[in-house]
Amino acid sequence: TLTPEQLKWDQFKLTYKLLSFPTNLINASETRRGFYKAFGLWSDVSPFSFREVPADQDADIKIGFYPVNHTDCLQSYLHHCFDGITGELAHAFFPSTGEIHFDDDEYWILGNMRYSWKKGVWLTDLVHVAVHEIGHALGLMHSLNPNAIMHLNATLTGRKLITQDEVWGLHRLYGCLDRLFICPAWARKGYCDSKRRLMKKHCPSSCDFCYEFPFPTVAATPTPPRTKTKLVAEGRNLTFRCGKKIASKKGKVSWYKDGELLEYSRLGYISLKDDNISITANAINEGTYTCVVRKKNKTLTTYSWRVRVRF
Repeated sequence: TLTPEQLKWDQFKLTYKLLSFPTNLINASETRRGFYKAFGLWSDVSPFSFREVPADQDADIKIGFYPVNHTDCLQSYLHHCFDGITGELAHAFFPSTGEIHFDDDEYWILGNMRYSWKKGVWLTDLVHVAVHEIGHALGLMHSLNPNAIMHLNATLTGRKLITQDEVWGLHRLYGCLDRLFICPAWARKGYCDSKRRLMKKHCPSSCDFCYEFPFPTVAATPTPPRTKTKLVAEGRNLTFRCGKKIASKKGKVSWYKDGELLEYSRLGYISLKDDNISITANAINEGTYTCVVRKKNKTLTTYSWRVRVRF
């Protein structure tokens, strides 16, 4: 899932720096090694390259380990304050803010997440959580695919590898690009067929592998005859109703955001309930919401609301 604004970087060579290190278990050297591996997983499947720079230099992505009540969670509804061991492990900002915060109360390790009977706490794999948060920093939201590293509960699955789902997301956001200059020559030699796995990883554009994925089919949305504008404070809960009398005529109710069909509720953001929709006003949910009631091929009615957030 991409951000509604499709927030993204305007370059592929990104730098990162570590502003602070965890106080539990792993040391600075191990922490650096963990982030090097996490960033490397993303550079393996994308045009991005990542380089660590010293803390006193400017960097695109700034990383730190923080206590419970650190700055951003007190100012934004998008980021929860940390809550001690387990629970909220980390959070990241979308491009191009470039910040990733980790809960310093966690017991960070390099290795599989597990419970330590000796210490009486959960030991959390830094690489796994870092890969997930870097995905947010590159512009990906949570995925509905339960196997994806960007799934909301990915930490519970123990999976660490970036999946095809994340690659599709990057293709949609940044375009499908070759990673090597030699790709066109390899394609002419027939490698797209004979070495498909290699070419799919490094040369998707030259082999026309860019669109081998199930983009959702979005039904055409009629232009709303009228639109009501709502300027609301951040964090306010809004509910829009599509007209019970119309919906009760056995018409099918469909909800759209900025012309894209909403098929699922998203916990903490959007809740779909038959003829009404509830949203939390924040930067992600800004936009135009349209309800369309159809019966067979006939459109019975449409309602539309434009939501703007007052920060």
